[in-house]
Amino acid sequence: MARRMDIYLCTACEGVAPQWMGRCPQCGRWNTLAVAGARAPARRGAEVAVSAAAVSLRQVDGCEATPMSSGVAEVDRVLAGGFVAGSVTLVFGPPGVGKSTLLFQVLASVASTDVEVLLASAEESLTQVSGRAQRIGAVPQSLLVLAGNDVMAIEEAIVRHHPALVVVDSIQTVSDDELPGSPGSLAQVRACVDRLTRLAKSTGVPIVLVGHVTKDGDLAGPRAVEHLVDTVLSFDGDRHHSLRVLTAVKHRFGPAGEVGIFEMREDGLRAVPDPGPMLLGDRMANIPGSVVVPVLQGRRPLLVEVQALLGPGAPGMRPRTLGIDAARVTLLLAVLSRRTDVVVGPAEVFVAAVGGITITEPAVDLGVALAVASSAEERVVPSDLIVFGELGLAGEVRMVPGCDRRLAEAWRAGFTTALVPPSTPDDAVPPGMEIRRVRTLGEALTSTIPVWSTVAASR
Repeated sequence: MARRMDIYLCTACEGVAPQWMGRCPQCGRWNTLAVAGARAPARRGAEVAVSAAAVSLRQVDGCEATPMSSGVAEVDRVLAGGFVAGSVTLVFGPPGVGKSTLLFQVLASVASTDVEVLLASAEESLTQVSGRAQRIGAVPQSLLVLAGNDVMAIEEAIVRHHPALVVVDSIQTVSDDELPGSPGSLAQVRACVDRLTRLAKSTGVPIVLVGHVTKDGDLAGPRAVEHLVDTVLSFDGDRHHSLRVLTAVKHRFGPAGEVGIFEMREDGLRAVPDPGPMLLGDRMANIPGSVVVPVLQGRRPLLVEVQALLGPGAPGMRPRTLGIDAARVTLLLAVLSRRTDVVVGPAEVFVAAVGGITITEPAVDLGVALAVASSAEERVVPSDLIVFGELGLAGEVRMVPGCDRRLAEAWRAGFTTALVPPSTPDDAVPPGMEIRRVRTLGEALTSTIPVWSTVAASR
C-alpha cells in the first residue's frame, strides 16, 4: 500500500509546504502550517482549471453589475446606486457608532419590498436582535435571522434561502471549525472572508461583512483581507454627537470617496441630505476665533465652523485639537508666528471643528490660521465670509481641488464673500458671490479685516 503524503498549508498566506516546519517558507510566520491533505490541492487545481477558460470581453453582459437599491438614500449615494449582485462589502467603525443599527435598517428596507434578506448575527442572540428591532420599528416578515458563528451554517442558510442581501455581524466572531485558531485570528478571518466571497460570486448574493477597529481607529483583522472584498465602507462619528459619516474607502463599482451623512436618534439612524442646519444651526456670529470653512468629505462639500481659543499657558505647550490634526495645527502656528505680526504665545491653543466632523484635508489650513489670529487679536471675522486654502511654510496660499463645489455650497447656504487661493478659476465662482484672491497669509489677514496689521500685509 502506498504511503500517504500529507501536504501542509499555511493558515496565514495559504502557502504550500511538503513537510511540517516551524516557520512558513512563504510568509515567514511561525506555527501556521497545518495538514491540508490531498483533498485541498485537488480542489484548488480544479478551480484553477475552470477559471482558466478565457472569454471575449464583448460577450460579457455589463448589466449584471446593475446595483440594487438599499432603500436608504445616503447608503445608495455612497454605493453609487446600491448593492451589486455577488458583491462583498466590508463595513468597519468604532464600537457603538451604529454599524449594526444602520445595516439592520438597510435589511428592513430591502425586506419591505417582499424579498427575503438574512442577518447572520454572530455576536448577539436572537433576543438581543429582536430588542433592537423593536426600538427601530416594524420588522418585515421576510427578514430572516440566524444566530451563531459557524461559517458553514451561514453558507448553508445562504444556499437554502438565496436571500437578496446578507449581513454578517461581525466577521471577527465567525469561525471555521476545520481550521486551527480562535475566532478573530488572522487565519480564521481570512479563511472565512475567502469562503463567503467565493459563495457570493457563485450565487450572486451580495454579502455585507461588519468589521471592528483597533484602538487607533484602524481596521482590525480584516485589514489583511481588504483586497478580497469589492467595497470597503468606513462608518464613523463622535459618540457624543449625533452626526455619523459613511465613507466609501474602496469601491469597485463606482467612485471611492463618496460620503453619506446620518443623524443618530433613539429610533435609529436618519439620513441627512442637507447637514448644514446640523453643523451651523447654533453658530454664534460676530465672536472672535470663529471661521467657516467649506471642506470636502469625499466628493461632498460641507460647511464646517472652525473655532480657536487662546488661554493662559507656558512656552512650548502643544495645541489641543478636536477634529483636526494636532501636528498640522502646530505647523500652522509656526507659519502664523513667523510670517505675520500676530502674537500667539505663550498661550495654550485650542482648535476644534464643531459638530463632530473630522477634517483631514489641507484646505482647512487658512481657516485654522485665521481663527487663531482672530482669537489672539480679539478681532471678528465677518460672519458672511467663508475661507479655504492650503498654507505653505512660506505663508503662501495654495490651490485645493473642488473650488466650484465648495463655492456653490457656500453660496447656497447664504454666504456672499469668499477668501480663496489666487489661482481659483473664474468659472468656479457663482454669479453674485464676491471673492477675494489672496497670495499669502498676510494678505488674507488684511483682506479679512483691513486694519488688522500693516506689518502682515508687507510680509
